[in-house]
Amino acid sequence: MNKSAFEPVSLIIPVYNDPTGIKTTLESVCYDDESSYVKREVIVVDNNSTDETNSIVQEYVERFDHVSLVHEIDIQSSYAARNTGIEHSSGDVLLFLDADMWTPKTWIGDMISTLESNGYDYLGCNVEVVADDQPNVWEHYEQSFSFPIETYLKNKQFAPTCALAVRREVFEEVGLFDERLESSGDKEFGRRVSRAGFTQGYTGDVTVYHPARKSWQALRSKALRIGRGRAQKRQYHQEHGDSHPCHPINYLPPSPFRLRCRFSGQDVSIPLLIAFYLLEYVLKLTQSYGMIRETLAQRQSKREEP
Repeated sequence: MNKSAFEPVSLIIPVYNDPTGIKTTLESVCYDDESSYVKREVIVVDNNSTDETNSIVQEYVERFDHVSLVHEIDIQSSYAARNTGIEHSSGDVLLFLDADMWTPKTWIGDMISTLESNGYDYLGCNVEVVADDQPNVWEHYEQSFSFPIETYLKNKQFAPTCALAVRREVFEEVGLFDERLESSGDKEFGRRVSRAGFTQGYTGDVTVYHPARKSWQALRSKALRIGRGRAQKRQYHQEHGDSHPCHPINYLPPSPFRLRCRFSGQDVSIPLLIAFYLLEYVLKLTQSYGMIRETLAQRQSKREEP
């Protein structure tokens, strides 16, 4: 591809206690043949891992001149880690990818080309959830419901930070990610970008890959984290108008029409549809439980303040 006006670009990957995941990601974005791809720097930000994650990353730092390892040890937050990566970066465009995801070799170049040719300031792409050849119900649910990024951008003005490209000038104008948030920081940042008048876009022609969660425990952990993040966003960003944790809307069953639209034209059995509907409702209640616990923790913390 033609040389980009943005070269080199900066790819930022936060990681915490995930040696297998970060190896998968680095294998996909690190390669010796630089002749056909955008020049880049790959910045891995370790968020105070306590296992062999650092040693795995260090192997790639020693093999590739464009890979570096920095640390965020003061704040346990993926958004704080991303901010640290931004502070250590030099590119005019910053790309974000999560540890455990993988990409085709052309992903960085394709994202930059789409950003340039469309005049976007902020770009999300397709995320394909990958499961085993015979996925269990948890993996099948993830494949069916996770990462509707085009819908997120159209209706909620954000794309997940797991696969995102942003011009540096956007951060200079609206600020960095809110590192106080455990989750929902991508949504809060995306809405700031939209309010500031920057151009947001989506490309379905560029794809990255995300492993499906394989157990109820993994889905439950994600739902609780989302709930905590929603409570934190409500505390720090009241302008978003998030509902109170006790509002009835947080406990109503999900709309069956969403399920109908998602599986329109697909050959899915009625029992599986019912299982998905019940699972979606249980996860919604789990998120609400996470919101309540975080809200109570916030109130307890305020009472303990001197």
